[in-house]
Amino acid sequence: MQILAVIPARGGSKGIPRKNLRLLGDKPLIYYAITTARASRFGLDVFVSSDDEEILSIAAQFGANIHRRDRTIADDRTTLDPVIYAAYMYAKEVQNKQYDLIITMQPTSPLLKTHSLDEAIALMLKRSDIETLIAAKDATHLSWRKEDGRFIPNYSARVNRQYLTPTYTETGAFFISRTHVVTPTNRIGNAVELYLLSGGEEIDIDTYEDWSLCEYHLRRKRILFVVTGNAQVGLGHVYNTLIVANDILNHQITFLVERESAMAYEKIASKNYPVLMQGERSLLEEIEAQSPDLVINDRLDTDQGYIEGIKRLGIKVANFEDLGAGAAYADLVINAIYPEKHVLPNHYFGHDYFILRDEFLYTPTKVIMPHVREVLITFGGVDPNNYTRMCIEAIYDYCRDHSIKITVVAGFGYSGYEGIEGYEGVEICRSVSNISYYIARADLVFTSAGRTTYEVASLGVPSIVLAQNERELTHFFASSEFGFVNLGLGTTVETAQILQTFAALCDDERSRRYMHELMRKTKLHQGRKRVNRLLQNLF
Repeated sequence: MQILAVIPARGGSKGIPRKNLRLLGDKPLIYYAITTARASRFGLDVFVSSDDEEILSIAAQFGANIHRRDRTIADDRTTLDPVIYAAYMYAKEVQNKQYDLIITMQPTSPLLKTHSLDEAIALMLKRSDIETLIAAKDATHLSWRKEDGRFIPNYSARVNRQYLTPTYTETGAFFISRTHVVTPTNRIGNAVELYLLSGGEEIDIDTYEDWSLCEYHLRRKRILFVVTGNAQVGLGHVYNTLIVANDILNHQITFLVERESAMAYEKIASKNYPVLMQGERSLLEEIEAQSPDLVINDRLDTDQGYIEGIKRLGIKVANFEDLGAGAAYADLVINAIYPEKHVLPNHYFGHDYFILRDEFLYTPTKVIMPHVREVLITFGGVDPNNYTRMCIEAIYDYCRDHSIKITVVAGFGYSGYEGIEGYEGVEICRSVSNISYYIARADLVFTSAGRTTYEVASLGVPSIVLAQNERELTHFFASSEFGFVNLGLGTTVETAQILQTFAALCDDERSRRYMHELMRKTKLHQGRKRVNRLLQNLF
């Protein structure tokens, strides 16, 4: 079929003077409609109709055909019907074609995607019963009209928006008509269908506020978080990326979890972020399908082929906690937990780059008391070695004899409840959303060598650390330098040693105060801002 796209662009716009030639992003407004139309897979003949020679000249530079509009149909009172008809008659003659569809595309809808335009055209080709297809947006709201000087509601009952009768308003993105309905006074046939736009495509620029909104959408990047989280590695990566995502307000965010990460999928979905699970395709193929501008990996070590594969797609890469060979090829690497042996550009490591959750930013610092009255046992989302039970067994009698309360905060994937529920007086809290409350309440904390050590340090609570695995032994922060008693790999520690260390700290207020002071010197509250600035530089 032969299809004509007419872009009307008058030179005398009043609301925003010289609107069609003003730079949106780094291109004139007229550029976007021309580029969108010319990219269509249906091979449109694209004509710009204008009374303004400068607009026509620039339109030609962007590859459009031009139609010099007669002055008689170029004033404020002229509707688009005669403008489109005149351009249609002109194009029909100069192109020597009999057009089947005439598309009106106004420059004031710069965010329209070619994909949406092509879908609309395809619908017209499939449905011969449609004579006119108009781009529209959902405008369903509690609305009013004015009659005889009085305001009258357009609804019969005040209900939530989803229960109102839907209403729609036209946008300027496209107005597709079959040729037989196009006349100097009309472009609408008897059978009309609406094509609903959203996600920014529905925006028409009528005011400076609209212009600013379009600028925002053009600057908006597509960010894909690739995350792992399961019973083996825990959910620390998930929690970390959720904090990062919460601080990114101006860009489009999607999560992709590896196929073995159902736990991660459930946690991310519960926070209402768009999340996908890897299917049969490789991670690289899944990433390519999403066409992001930036991939943020938080999935332990990456290899060179994976990172280089992402870079070949023209996508920037940022990695968290990555000690693999791929880290050397990323655009940004942030290792708050693991030390790095080599100095590499765009690599940032150490506690200065740890990302604290909101609750720790606003929780008051711990006040060290002369006596220990409560101990908290918390070993992350999974606790694969069940250190929770081991610590309870080690200190239970001592705490009972010294009136010390034991509180357990078990994580999302902990499966050892049956083994700890028989201890009388132990408070067991499951998957809490405010762990800062329990940390701040405690006088001593048992934890693993992961992210919780940073959270504990931010509040200054003396802690005893048991590493879950060999990798955690490399976490340099959980050390005496920063105020921790680290007993090493927990699977090699006897319960007698745990009790001895715990009892010694309970009896030594001076040591607990010193641990508190060392923790508070780290100033962890600034790390989140540092990381956000580094990521913003990539955007």
